[in-house]
Amino acid sequence: MPSQSLKSLPRIAALLGLLLSLLLPPAQAQTGAWPTMPVKIVVTFPPGGAPDTLARILADKWGQSLGQVFTVDNKPGAGGNIGSDFVAKSAGDGNTLLIATVGTHAINPALYASMPYNHIKDFTPISFLAATPNLLVVNNAVPAKNVKELIALAGKTPLTFGSSGSGTSIHLSGELFNTLAGVKMQHIPYKGRAQAVPDLLGGRITMIFDNMPSALPLVKSGDVRALAVTSATRSAAAPNIPTMAEAGLPGFEASSWFALMAPAGLPKGVLARINAETLRVMAMPDVKEKLALLGLDLAPGSPEALASHIQSETIKWAKVVKDSGAKLD
Repeated sequence: MPSQSLKSLPRIAALLGLLLSLLLPPAQAQTGAWPTMPVKIVVTFPPGGAPDTLARILADKWGQSLGQVFTVDNKPGAGGNIGSDFVAKSAGDGNTLLIATVGTHAINPALYASMPYNHIKDFTPISFLAATPNLLVVNNAVPAKNVKELIALAGKTPLTFGSSGSGTSIHLSGELFNTLAGVKMQHIPYKGRAQAVPDLLGGRITMIFDNMPSALPLVKSGDVRALAVTSATRSAAAPNIPTMAEAGLPGFEASSWFALMAPAGLPKGVLARINAETLRVMAMPDVKEKLALLGLDLAPGSPEALASHIQSETIKWAKVVKDSGAKLD
């Protein structure tokens, strides 16, 4: 080969590389390397609830296919603020992720007088994961057989409702019930729903507006009695249970939702990679079947769609908090 041709090889290789990058699909061209080291998925509540279930599914599926170690780290407390703050102050490299909730990223900013993190500026939205209605369940000894009878009972007898922590949708569902029904049930916060359920079964609290995945097995086993779901329409997982509006409280709607977030500063390529891997797992037939049986409605999507959802939910729940008069230091 002539020497002039040899000298041209580096330039030709560079041009070929540029041409190849232009021909690649956008996702492949823009996706960064991830994971490059063990990844921690932080859950802001104890094991056993819907956010923990979602985290463990992601960790399991990613661990099987991505050649890296994924662990779930439960950091409960302060309505999810402790775990969320931990992630907010972590490096934005994709190695620490968060299962955000309606509480940590919509309710708490209005409910708490002081927040340790900014729920918008300190995080990178990755993907919405799932939503679920809450289920109003009562201790079997409660004489009320429906919502109207429960409201009448609350007007005559002191009643209590438990929650998995102040600021959760479980808590605010109870506050919304107080506002719309014109009653004053006492809120009893716990560090997680696993701590609240024994007191519900033992009759030490009257009721709880628990997430569908956690509450439905208790209803099916006969350990508690369901009165209504908090969504606008009936749940496919429990079609025989009426909505709160059908049961006598029109305008009542409160759902829990869960999303995947990272600390602020996540590189765009890594963001695209994690989003793509999240959508892949959420589309798996066995994952969809398992979560549907638990009453979780999957709706994974783009980072932009999640950011917009957080903005609208922040406005919605700020009004509920204001109307209820609830406030925490």
